[in-house]
Amino acid sequence: MHDVSRSSVAAIDAHNHLGRWLVADGWAVPSVEALLETMEAANVAAQVNLDGRWGDELEANLDRYDRSHPGRFATFCHVDWSEARSGPGFGERLAASLSRSVDAGARGLKVWKDLGLYVRDHDDVLIMPDDERLTRLWEAAADLHVPVLIHTADPIAFFEPVDETNERLEELLEHPDWWYGDRSRFPSFDDLMASFERLVRANPDTTFIGAHAGCAADDLGWLERMLATTSNLFADIAARIPELGRRPRTTRRLMVRHPDRFLFGTDAFPPDVATYRTVFRFLETADEHVPYEPDGSQPQGRWAIEGLELPEDVLRAVYAQNALRLIPGLEP
Repeated sequence: MHDVSRSSVAAIDAHNHLGRWLVADGWAVPSVEALLETMEAANVAAQVNLDGRWGDELEANLDRYDRSHPGRFATFCHVDWSEARSGPGFGERLAASLSRSVDAGARGLKVWKDLGLYVRDHDDVLIMPDDERLTRLWEAAADLHVPVLIHTADPIAFFEPVDETNERLEELLEHPDWWYGDRSRFPSFDDLMASFERLVRANPDTTFIGAHAGCAADDLGWLERMLATTSNLFADIAARIPELGRRPRTTRRLMVRHPDRFLFGTDAFPPDVATYRTVFRFLETADEHVPYEPDGSQPQGRWAIEGLELPEDVLRAVYAQNALRLIPGLEP
């Protein structure tokens, strides 16, 4: 068994939340200096902050991170989906918003899972990721040379009945709002992933980074097919080592076959050394029966994971090289 306190090469955490979007009060990271100390201790050279939002909130994030520590942070913006309620032409308005945010300093666009689950137009019709009215937004991302980090759907169990057959029953009982199994309100997992696939294929000039193992940690066959047949889809591994670590041989084979398509990330906010050590151990060692949470709490399910022991060239690509190639504003 190994204690990997630092990544073998300097890493870039390409999926994290450092702003104010997901916390009730204040910043997700109370102290930037403490964060930099954590990064130094873990050998993490840079962070991608997915909480930029737009307008004044984007400016606040850029001031706190990117402008104060050039090269160490890259903040992604959002678009205001309430524009869809304002009538036709919202795709063009969202594209204009993205352009303004990139001009201000945003390094990419973050699209959350509310697209496909909650976002509705002026006629109260649910908007799916591949809705043609959003084409101009994706074209703008391509024109501006910024990636789109997109989270579509959620674990398959979140779309299945909440009963004794659901392997994540305890998690869903703890977080009932994470359940999307009501077909009168939400699309199915398969419908969302089919929409995501159509989106990626219809916009080959746009770089999409599928959050959480390409949004398909439970269906690596889907991800393998997409990586083999597209050139514009990439995947971060943030918050999905519990799923990936249950399929270590399939995961390793996929990452070795496509080393230029995966990005390191944690989705752990505020970031801490213990979480980084767990992910490093998963990527770098062949340790067996490893707790996927540092404290052993195993909140997603009662299982353990196995390490991938990735080759050095794959680790270099996943830890940093792919992020440096795709995300502007970061420094090696």
